[in-house]
Amino acid sequence: MGKKTSMNEHAKSAVVLGARNLGGAIVARLLAEGWRVAGVARSEDTLALLEAQRALALRADASDPGQLAEALATAREKQGGLDLVINAVTAARPSPGSPFGGGSIAEADLDSFRGWAVAVAEQAFVFLSEGARALQANGRGGCLIQITGGSSRRGMPGRGAWAAGAFATRALVQAAAQELRSEGIHVALLIVDATIASPKTAAWNLPPEQTADMDEIAAAVSYLAGQSPRDFTHELVLTPAGDTWVP
Repeated sequence: MGKKTSMNEHAKSAVVLGARNLGGAIVARLLAEGWRVAGVARSEDTLALLEAQRALALRADASDPGQLAEALATAREKQGGLDLVINAVTAARPSPGSPFGGGSIAEADLDSFRGWAVAVAEQAFVFLSEGARALQANGRGGCLIQITGGSSRRGMPGRGAWAAGAFATRALVQAAAQELRSEGIHVALLIVDATIASPKTAAWNLPPEQTADMDEIAAAVSYLAGQSPRDFTHELVLTPAGDTWVP
Protein backbone atom coordinates (compact mmCIF):
# COMPACT_ATOMS: atom_id res chain seq x y z
CA MET A 1 0.00 0.00 0.00
CA GLY A 2 2.77 2.43 -0.92
CA LYS A 3 2.27 6.02 -1.97
CA LYS A 4 1.52 5.95 -5.67
CA THR A 5 0.08 9.31 -6.60
CA SER A 6 1.63 12.37 -8.14
CA MET A 7 1.55 13.90 -4.65
CA ASN A 8 5.01 12.35 -4.18
CA GLU A 9 6.39 14.83 -6.72
CA HIS A 10 5.88 17.87 -4.48
CA ALA A 11 5.41 18.81 -0.86
CA LYS A 12 2.09 17.30 0.14
CA SER A 13 -0.40 19.66 1.76
CA ALA A 14 -3.34 18.65 3.98
CA VAL A 15 -6.06 20.41 5.94
CA VAL A 16 -7.85 18.72 8.84
CA LEU A 17 -11.22 20.06 9.96
CA GLY A 18 -11.91 19.40 13.61
CA ALA A 19 -8.31 19.08 14.76
CA ARG A 20 -8.82 17.84 18.34
CA ASN A 21 -8.89 14.22 19.58
CA LEU A 22 -9.33 12.18 16.37
CA GLY A 23 -8.41 15.17 14.22
CA GLY A 24 -5.30 15.67 16.33
CA ALA A 25 -4.27 12.05 15.79
CA ILE A 26 -4.69 12.52 12.04
CA VAL A 27 -2.61 15.71 12.14
CA ALA A 28 0.15 13.86 14.01
CA ARG A 29 0.12 10.95 11.54
CA LEU A 30 0.34 13.18 8.48
CA LEU A 31 3.10 15.31 9.99
CA ALA A 32 5.10 12.17 10.76
CA GLU A 33 4.72 11.14 7.11
CA GLY A 34 6.12 14.44 5.87
CA TRP A 35 2.94 16.28 4.97
CA ARG A 36 2.51 19.99 5.47
CA VAL A 37 -0.58 20.11 7.67
CA ALA A 38 -3.05 22.81 8.65
CA GLY A 39 -5.79 22.34 11.22
CA VAL A 40 -9.07 24.24 11.29
CA ALA A 41 -10.60 24.86 14.73
CA ARG A 42 -12.50 27.47 16.72
CA SER A 43 -11.28 26.95 20.30
CA GLU A 44 -8.14 28.52 21.69
CA ASP A 45 -6.93 25.28 23.26
CA THR A 46 -7.24 23.31 20.01
CA LEU A 47 -5.41 26.04 18.09
CA ALA A 48 -2.67 25.96 20.74
CA LEU A 49 -2.38 22.17 20.39
CA LEU A 50 -1.95 22.57 16.63
CA GLU A 51 0.80 25.11 17.12
CA ALA A 52 2.50 22.79 19.61
CA GLN A 53 2.48 20.08 16.91
CA ARG A 54 4.03 22.60 14.50
CA ALA A 55 0.99 22.50 12.28
CA LEU A 56 -0.55 25.59 10.71
CA ALA A 57 -3.39 26.66 13.03
CA LEU A 58 -6.35 28.27 11.26
CA ARG A 59 -9.24 29.77 13.20
CA ALA A 60 -12.50 29.19 11.34
CA ASP A 61 -15.99 27.74 11.69
CA ALA A 62 -15.90 24.74 9.34
CA SER A 63 -19.69 24.88 8.97
CA ASP A 64 -19.52 28.39 7.48
CA PRO A 65 -18.84 28.28 3.71
CA GLY A 66 -17.08 31.64 3.59
CA GLN A 67 -14.84 30.95 6.58
CA LEU A 68 -13.94 27.48 5.32
CA ALA A 69 -13.17 28.75 1.81
CA GLU A 70 -10.86 31.39 3.30
CA ALA A 71 -9.12 28.83 5.53
CA LEU A 72 -8.52 26.48 2.60
CA ALA A 73 -7.17 29.34 0.49
CA THR A 74 -4.82 30.35 3.30
CA ALA A 75 -3.57 26.78 3.69
CA ARG A 76 -3.02 26.52 -0.04
CA GLU A 77 -1.04 29.76 -0.10
CA LYS A 78 1.11 29.03 2.96
CA GLN A 79 1.69 25.33 2.27
CA GLY A 80 2.39 25.54 -1.45
CA GLY A 81 -0.80 23.91 -2.66
CA LEU A 82 -3.56 21.61 -1.46
CA ASP A 83 -3.84 17.84 -1.86
CA LEU A 84 -6.00 16.53 0.97
CA VAL A 85 -8.90 17.79 3.09
CA ILE A 86 -10.32 15.67 5.92
CA ASN A 87 -13.55 16.37 7.77
CA ALA A 88 -13.28 15.07 11.34
CA VAL A 89 -15.72 17.62 12.77
CA THR A 90 -18.30 16.52 15.34
CA ALA A 91 -21.13 18.26 13.52
CA ALA A 92 -24.20 17.56 15.66
CA ARG A 93 -25.53 20.61 17.49
CA PRO A 94 -28.21 19.26 19.84
CA SER A 95 -30.64 21.59 21.50
CA PRO A 96 -30.46 21.82 25.32
CA GLY A 97 -31.90 18.69 26.91
CA SER A 98 -31.97 16.73 23.65
CA PRO A 99 -31.17 13.05 24.23
CA PHE A 100 -28.15 11.51 22.53
CA GLY A 101 -28.96 10.84 18.88
CA GLY A 102 -32.12 12.92 18.96
CA GLY A 103 -34.42 10.61 20.90
CA SER A 104 -37.38 8.55 19.75
CA ILE A 105 -39.30 9.82 16.73
CA ALA A 106 -42.56 10.02 18.69
CA GLU A 107 -41.02 12.15 21.43
CA ALA A 108 -38.46 14.28 19.54
CA ASP A 109 -39.21 17.83 18.44
CA LEU A 110 -38.13 19.74 15.35
CA ASP A 111 -35.29 21.53 17.14
CA SER A 112 -33.83 18.17 18.13
CA PHE A 113 -34.08 16.93 14.54
CA ARG A 114 -32.39 20.04 13.22
CA GLY A 115 -29.56 19.73 15.72
CA TRP A 116 -28.85 16.05 15.09
CA ALA A 117 -29.77 15.67 11.40
CA VAL A 118 -29.77 18.99 9.57
CA ALA A 119 -26.57 20.29 11.19
CA VAL A 120 -24.73 17.06 10.32
CA ALA A 121 -25.89 17.09 6.69
CA GLU A 122 -25.08 20.79 6.29
CA GLN A 123 -21.56 20.31 7.66
CA ALA A 124 -20.89 17.51 5.16
CA PHE A 125 -22.25 19.62 2.31
CA VAL A 126 -20.09 22.62 3.21
CA PHE A 127 -17.00 20.42 3.52
CA LEU A 128 -17.58 18.66 0.20
CA SER A 129 -18.57 21.73 -1.80
CA GLU A 130 -15.85 24.04 -0.52
CA GLY A 131 -13.27 21.24 -0.50
CA ALA A 132 -14.09 20.34 -4.11
CA ARG A 133 -13.80 23.96 -5.24
CA ALA A 134 -10.48 24.36 -3.43
CA LEU A 135 -9.00 21.23 -5.05
CA GLN A 136 -10.35 22.23 -8.46
CA ALA A 137 -8.72 25.64 -8.11
CA ASN A 138 -5.46 23.98 -7.12
CA GLY A 139 -5.54 21.95 -10.32
CA ARG A 140 -3.65 18.82 -9.30
CA GLY A 141 -6.36 16.40 -8.19
CA GLY A 142 -6.33 15.48 -4.55
CA CYS A 143 -8.50 13.77 -1.97
CA LEU A 144 -11.50 14.58 0.23
CA ILE A 145 -12.17 12.26 3.19
CA GLN A 146 -15.38 12.52 5.20
CA ILE A 147 -15.32 10.65 8.53
CA THR A 148 -18.63 9.42 9.93
CA GLY A 149 -20.04 6.76 12.25
CA GLY A 150 -22.07 3.58 12.09
CA SER A 151 -25.31 5.55 11.97
CA SER A 152 -24.56 6.11 8.27
CA ARG A 153 -25.17 2.36 7.81
CA ARG A 154 -28.32 1.80 9.87
CA GLY A 155 -30.98 3.56 11.91
CA MET A 156 -31.21 2.66 15.59
CA PRO A 157 -33.96 3.27 18.17
CA GLY A 158 -33.58 6.70 19.71
CA ARG A 159 -31.03 7.79 17.10
CA GLY A 160 -33.19 8.27 14.03
CA ALA A 161 -32.39 11.97 13.70
CA TRP A 162 -28.65 11.34 13.91
CA ALA A 163 -28.93 8.53 11.36
CA ALA A 164 -30.83 10.85 9.02
CA GLY A 165 -27.91 13.27 9.05
CA ALA A 166 -25.39 10.44 8.63
CA PHE A 167 -27.39 8.90 5.76
CA ALA A 168 -27.43 12.30 4.08
CA THR A 169 -23.68 12.56 4.57
CA ARG A 170 -23.21 9.20 2.87
CA ALA A 171 -25.40 10.22 -0.07
CA LEU A 172 -23.49 13.48 -0.53
CA VAL A 173 -20.16 11.64 -0.53
CA GLN A 174 -21.43 9.12 -3.06
CA ALA A 175 -22.59 11.91 -5.38
CA ALA A 176 -19.37 13.92 -5.01
CA ALA A 177 -17.24 10.83 -5.61
CA GLN A 178 -18.93 10.21 -8.94
CA GLU A 179 -18.88 13.86 -9.95
CA LEU A 180 -15.17 14.39 -9.25
CA ARG A 181 -13.55 11.11 -10.33
CA SER A 182 -12.90 12.34 -13.86
CA GLU A 183 -10.93 15.28 -12.45
CA GLY A 184 -8.62 13.00 -10.48
CA ILE A 185 -10.22 14.03 -7.18
CA HIS A 186 -10.74 11.09 -4.83
CA VAL A 187 -13.75 11.41 -2.50
CA ALA A 188 -14.04 8.80 0.26
CA LEU A 189 -16.29 8.05 3.22
CA LEU A 190 -14.47 6.57 6.22
CA ILE A 191 -17.06 4.92 8.47
CA VAL A 192 -15.91 4.23 12.02
CA ASP A 193 -18.59 1.79 13.14
CA ALA A 194 -17.68 1.91 16.82
CA THR A 195 -17.09 4.14 19.81
CA ILE A 196 -13.77 5.91 19.34
CA ALA A 197 -11.44 5.67 22.34
CA SER A 198 -10.65 9.28 23.26
CA PRO A 199 -10.67 11.63 26.25
CA LYS A 200 -14.36 12.24 25.52
CA THR A 201 -15.26 8.56 25.94
CA ALA A 202 -12.75 7.53 28.62
CA ALA A 203 -15.37 7.71 31.39
CA TRP A 204 -17.42 5.00 29.65
CA ASN A 205 -14.78 2.41 30.66
CA LEU A 206 -15.27 0.27 27.56
CA PRO A 207 -12.84 -2.62 26.92
CA PRO A 208 -10.15 -1.62 24.38
CA GLU A 209 -11.23 -4.39 22.00
CA GLN A 210 -14.69 -2.81 21.76
CA THR A 211 -13.44 0.63 20.77
CA ALA A 212 -11.73 2.09 17.72
CA ASP A 213 -8.18 3.36 18.14
CA MET A 214 -7.56 6.91 16.90
CA ASP A 215 -4.11 6.02 15.58
CA GLU A 216 -5.59 3.17 13.52
CA ILE A 217 -8.21 5.52 12.10
CA ALA A 218 -5.44 7.97 11.20
CA ALA A 219 -3.64 5.11 9.44
CA ALA A 220 -6.79 4.45 7.40
CA VAL A 221 -6.86 8.13 6.40
CA SER A 222 -3.25 7.84 5.26
CA TYR A 223 -4.09 4.75 3.21
CA LEU A 224 -7.01 6.44 1.46
CA ALA A 225 -4.96 9.57 0.77
CA GLY A 226 -2.21 7.51 -0.83
CA GLN A 227 -4.37 5.76 -3.42
CA SER A 228 -3.96 6.41 -7.13
CA PRO A 229 -6.83 6.91 -9.62
CA ARG A 230 -6.38 3.25 -10.61
CA ASP A 231 -7.66 1.99 -7.25
CA PHE A 232 -9.82 4.59 -5.50
CA THR A 233 -11.68 3.29 -2.43
CA HIS A 234 -14.82 5.38 -2.02
CA GLU A 235 -16.09 3.77 1.20
CA LEU A 236 -14.14 2.10 3.98
CA VAL A 237 -15.69 0.68 7.17
CA LEU A 238 -13.69 0.12 10.38
CA THR A 239 -15.16 -2.15 13.09
CA PRO A 240 -13.27 -3.40 16.19
CA ALA A 241 -13.22 -7.17 16.55
CA GLY A 242 -14.73 -6.91 20.03
CA ASP A 243 -17.78 -5.03 18.76
CA THR A 244 -20.72 -6.38 16.79
CA TRP A 245 -20.22 -6.31 13.02
CA VAL A 246 -23.42 -5.98 11.00
CA PRO A 247 -23.14 -6.65 7.23
